[in-house]
Amino acid sequence: MMQLSLEIETDQQPDIQEYDRYLVAFSGGKDSIASLLALLDAGVERSKIELHHHLVDGREGSDLFDWPVTEDYCRKFAQAMGIPIYFSWLEGGLEREMLRANQAKAATIYETPDTPEPQRIGGNSGKLGTRRKFPAMVADLRTRWCSSYGKIDVFAGLIRAQPRFQHSRTLVITGERAQESASRAKYQVFEPHRTDSRGRLGRQIDHWRPVHRWSEKQVWGKLQEAKINPHPAYKLGFGRLSCARCIFSSPNQWATNMEIAPKPTGRMVEYEQEFGHTIDGKQSIGEKAGKGEVYRAIAQYPKLVEIAIGREYSEPIFVEKWEMPSGAFGEGNGSI
Repeated sequence: MMQLSLEIETDQQPDIQEYDRYLVAFSGGKDSIASLLALLDAGVERSKIELHHHLVDGREGSDLFDWPVTEDYCRKFAQAMGIPIYFSWLEGGLEREMLRANQAKAATIYETPDTPEPQRIGGNSGKLGTRRKFPAMVADLRTRWCSSYGKIDVFAGLIRAQPRFQHSRTLVITGERAQESASRAKYQVFEPHRTDSRGRLGRQIDHWRPVHRWSEKQVWGKLQEAKINPHPAYKLGFGRLSCARCIFSSPNQWATNMEIAPKPTGRMVEYEQEFGHTIDGKQSIGEKAGKGEVYRAIAQYPKLVEIAIGREYSEPIFVEKWEMPSGAFGEGNGSI
């Protein structure tokens, strides 16, 4: 094996063929799809690629934040691409963490290619904590904990816990783009991943953002070229595949959620009242929804609404007649 360097010059492109495996953080959104396509365009064999999707609501019954169909869309996408997908989550999802009262952080649960059942790490810490509040609408991941606890920490935890990543070279691929926000514009295109431990464990983990400098137009062009049917949320008018009820949702998105998902949206309203503060600190969900309009596509595509709020994705992954979804170039709330 070649001698591994302990330093990486930042903001460079990886030597793409030098890795044993490639882990794609896969949300099912346009940017993660484009990132996978960029990896394939670079000549990486599908047999070395894994998709990893983090279930922000977990699998313990919560349906507060995410699109119900997202898990099956990601599963069907992976099947169509001939690439394995592994699901991981914080036990109880974001809702359990949000309601934490003098409790330890929940366990991280993750699937692996080597075990028939999901594995668990954590959940037994003696350090207790209380939240009883929504994630904050700020860039700091310590208080905007939905991204860190529900995704970033889950991914890092499953990498650190698996011996298969030791004494090997792994490339993590994520889909952040500079155009999304001033904060993301500062991200490096290529750098060591937070789980890198090449000196002590021989665990070389690098991080590549292949679409960081792409425009949204380029991303949609890539999906059109591949004839990939985008997630239903885009067709219903949403500009970004974050949570369905993201803390950064616009008035139009809250109004739309009130229309198509009244039960989970209503529970969020109740949590605002229970916690004694609103998500954005200035106005309630109901007040924001009252200032918005329901996306027109909701009335135009009732079957698509049914799919989006259901558990089964019944549309094809590849389509011959590709059309730009109504949410493209629209409200991209959720990037910070």
